[in-house]
Amino acid sequence: MYLTLGAVISIAGPMLVLQFDLNFTEIFGSWLMAGKIALVIIILSISFLFGGMSLGIIFKNHHTQMPKIYMSDLIGSGMGVVIAVLLMNIIEVQKTAFLVSVPALTAAILYAKKWRKTIPITMIVALLALLPKAETWLNKPREERFELIYQHWDAMAQLKVLKRSDNFYYSVIDNAAHAPTIGFDGNYNKPDSLKKYPGYPMPYIVKRFDSCTFLALGAGGGGDVLNALNSGATEIHAVEVVPHLNDLMEEGFLHDFTGEIYSHKNVKVITEDGRAYVRQFENKFDIIYSLSSNTFASLASGAFALAENYLFTKEAFEDYYDAMTEDGIMLLDHQFYIPRLTTAVIQALKNKGVDDPQLHIAIFHSYPGRRKMILIGKKPLKKEVINNAFPSLTAGESPYLTEEYPNPPDSLKNNLVSQIIKHGWEQIQDTVATDLSPTTDDRPFAAQMGLWKNFDIGNIDKISPYEFKGFPVAKLLILVILLVVGLIVIPINLIPFLKKGNKLTFNGWSFFFLIGVAFMAIEVILIQKYTRFIGPGSYTFVTILFTLLLASGIGSRFSQNFKSSIPFIGIILWVLSDIFLFEYLLNAVDSLPLFGRILITIILILPLGFFMGMPFPKGTKRVGELIDWGFAINGAASVLGSTAIMLVAFNFGYNMALLAGAAAYLLAMLIARSQKKWITE
Repeated sequence: MYLTLGAVISIAGPMLVLQFDLNFTEIFGSWLMAGKIALVIIILSISFLFGGMSLGIIFKNHHTQMPKIYMSDLIGSGMGVVIAVLLMNIIEVQKTAFLVSVPALTAAILYAKKWRKTIPITMIVALLALLPKAETWLNKPREERFELIYQHWDAMAQLKVLKRSDNFYYSVIDNAAHAPTIGFDGNYNKPDSLKKYPGYPMPYIVKRFDSCTFLALGAGGGGDVLNALNSGATEIHAVEVVPHLNDLMEEGFLHDFTGEIYSHKNVKVITEDGRAYVRQFENKFDIIYSLSSNTFASLASGAFALAENYLFTKEAFEDYYDAMTEDGIMLLDHQFYIPRLTTAVIQALKNKGVDDPQLHIAIFHSYPGRRKMILIGKKPLKKEVINNAFPSLTAGESPYLTEEYPNPPDSLKNNLVSQIIKHGWEQIQDTVATDLSPTTDDRPFAAQMGLWKNFDIGNIDKISPYEFKGFPVAKLLILVILLVVGLIVIPINLIPFLKKGNKLTFNGWSFFFLIGVAFMAIEVILIQKYTRFIGPGSYTFVTILFTLLLASGIGSRFSQNFKSSIPFIGIILWVLSDIFLFEYLLNAVDSLPLFGRILITIILILPLGFFMGMPFPKGTKRVGELIDWGFAINGAASVLGSTAIMLVAFNFGYNMALLAGAAAYLLAMLIARSQKKWITE
């Protein structure tokens, strides 16, 4: 019955939640919005409640067989991850979400008696019959700025194509990045005045090279590629991480619309993470071009504040520096990140032995688009290059671009980026609302610019709740989630203390809590940390989860063959190895193709997963039938741990977050070694 109820809610819950008009930036100034978000958390938790009740009953009734049962649970979860991602790529996301309840309903058929089997059977038949409705029922209509002419949603991204005009489309990724897709007739012999240069015109920069090798870092809908072709680049590497977008540009309807630019003899199309490709490329680039396609609205919403971004870290700029020819140049633009990225660029140049990094940088401001652009030279940038890089600077026409560094006009002499370059970010941080510290591979949260000093609960209704204005949206959202979940799950897990009969002691309760926090903390951090090595997010997600769960299942099966301390020691040693040793190994092999990077990750993660699968069945042996309570504690702690650990990562980095997870396992080991009872009457 619980399995069937959980399956029903897993479908109905998301459909209900989609009817809520949620805006996370309003949560701090509106009790109504805060209440809506709390209600959403509760609704989406109900299916897990019923699923947990089902597993709790099974664990309680068969606790003596826990190593085998837990193995089945973990391996099944790992297989579920792989199957879900495969289905998302085959039948798209909404239909896959519609089918997530089928495994639970199948289990209900196996577990139910006689006529009760007809209920889950009927539901499965109904789900399959209603599958075509999934895209309508699991979709919230969105008012688009322009006509929606195409959409596709797979495990990698949600892709939409919006028609702004007959000759101008936007390829929109995850309702955030709007990549210009320009209609083109394929004629490259037009006069320069009639050529299209999406983004920043680059004929001067490109023609500095006899044969220009150009990297479009995040090629999107091909706007950067068209710019490079019209500017005269002779070898263009169009790197885009979203496979379906490249398919549309190479073979789909965008192929003809864009004048078949992706079939041009000078263009090489690569579906790969941009940073990974830079490391793989054996030669050098004359120009590395990265034009932000994020809209002001998407950035203002805080949509990226919780996400890692390895394209803009100090180590990334070191990679770009190494990948440029001796006269190479990198162009990078963004609405809000440039001040912070300037600190990362300066640090990267210093790390590469550049004595005067300020001579290698020029920064411009685009007034109509509220954007800034940074020009980075492998050699010191000559005044001639800075003055002639973009036509609008020398044409005496519209002040489309204004130089902010090194020669700003009098009205901008004290602009922020100039102050950062002249005095260093540490000297001016206290006078600035946003975080200026350089992002690193260990702490790659470029969008998280908010600082706690800007949070004033007394004036919360007067504050602009945006990261780019210094408000700590991401951190506060996590605290709100922790508060809501904690107020629900912690008291529930304390209720059994009020009942008569056998109870867990403080040690027993704490053991299951600690291993729940630790397991999820390490899992979440590994997914984000290994994104830098593997690349595309969905591949990392599948690789880490499947490997951890599969290996944990095997570890559970053999858990009783190891002494109580061995699993914990193995986990702690692995974490220390990841922090102090694996980084060098991964850097040595990061030029491998995607399959090779995935294989290396699997080999590294398997031993960790093997040991992480052991503590729970070992704890079961100590508490017997009370494992249903232990499982409830463990599940609650998993939710709290997976959320709270991000606060550690935001403030101190991934390595410290992994150490926090290892510390939780260390405390659990001390409890496991203790002779104190775990059960009391």
